[in-house]
Amino acid sequence: MSSDPHVSPEDSLRVSVLSEALPYIQRFSGRTVVVKYGGAAMVREDLRDAVFRDLALLTCVGVQPVVVHGGGPEINQWLARVGIEARFRDGLRITDEATMEVVEMVLAGKVNKQIVNGLNQVGGRAVGLCGSDGNLIQARTHGDGSLGLVGDVAAVNCAVIKPLLDGGYIPVISSVAPDAYGKVHNINADTVAGELPAALEAEKLVLLTDTSGILQDRQDPKSLIRQLSLSEARDLIGSGVVNGGMIPKTECCIRALAQGVAAAHIVDGRIPHALLLEVFTKAGIGTMVVGSQAHLYD
Repeated sequence: MSSDPHVSPEDSLRVSVLSEALPYIQRFSGRTVVVKYGGAAMVREDLRDAVFRDLALLTCVGVQPVVVHGGGPEINQWLARVGIEARFRDGLRITDEATMEVVEMVLAGKVNKQIVNGLNQVGGRAVGLCGSDGNLIQARTHGDGSLGLVGDVAAVNCAVIKPLLDGGYIPVISSVAPDAYGKVHNINADTVAGELPAALEAEKLVLLTDTSGILQDRQDPKSLIRQLSLSEARDLIGSGVVNGGMIPKTECCIRALAQGVAAAHIVDGRIPHALLLEVFTKAGIGTMVVGSQAHLYD
C-alpha cells in the first residue's frame, strides 16, 4: 500500500488490480471472446449492469466480445399473455408456427434490443443481430422434425460480424435463424454459442450460467471441477456426472473445442463481474474445458 496519506487504501488496491491484469490484457487484446449470456445475469438488474460494464470494458482494452443470448423466461411470459401453452421435450421448446412468431418477436426484438440498449448506456457500441442478418446463421430442422420449428446450426457465415468487431462494435446475436428455404427456426442459444467461436477464430468461449460450474457431486458445491480436457468432459456426460441442464452447456463447450477453440469456460453469472474474473485473473472462476492448446493457459 502507498505511504502517501493522500492515496487511500481503496485507490491503491484498484491500481494494484489493474496492474496485475496487464498480462491478461496484453494476451487477449485483439482477440475475440464469445460470451453466452443467460440465467440470473439477464434477470437481476445489478448483475445485468455488471455484465454490460464488463463487456464495455473488454472493448476498451482491445478485446472483441461477441454476445449470444437466449430469453426463455421472457418467451414463456409472452406465450402466456397470448394464450399459448409453453411445451418442452428433452429440454427443447416444442415450436409450432404460432410459438415461433412469439419466439422471434421476443428474441430478435424485445430481448435483443434491451441488451443492445443496456450496452450502449454504459459506453459500449452494440449492434443487434439474429441469424437472418447477413446470412449469419443457416438453420436445419432438428431431428425428425417432431419438435416443429426447432433448429440446429447448419452453417455460419461471419462476414457480417468481422467488420463490426474491427470497428469496435459489440455484436449481440439472438438464436433465431432461417433454413435454406427461408423458414425461421428456434435454435437453442447454447447450440449457437458452441458453433460461433470456431467460425470467428475466437480465443475462448465463456458461458454465464446459474451454477458454479461442473460439479463432481452436484450436492456438494466444494466439488467444483476447475479444469477438464475435451475427452474428460465427454466422459462425464457418458457417466452421468454431467446431467440435466448442464448437459447442453457442456456439449456447447465440446462443440467449440472439437473445432479448434483453445478453451471454454462455464462460470457463475450470479457472481458480479464474473466475466472479468474469468478473463483477467490467473485462477479464474468456474470450470475450464481445454482442447489441444491448453498450454496457452498454463
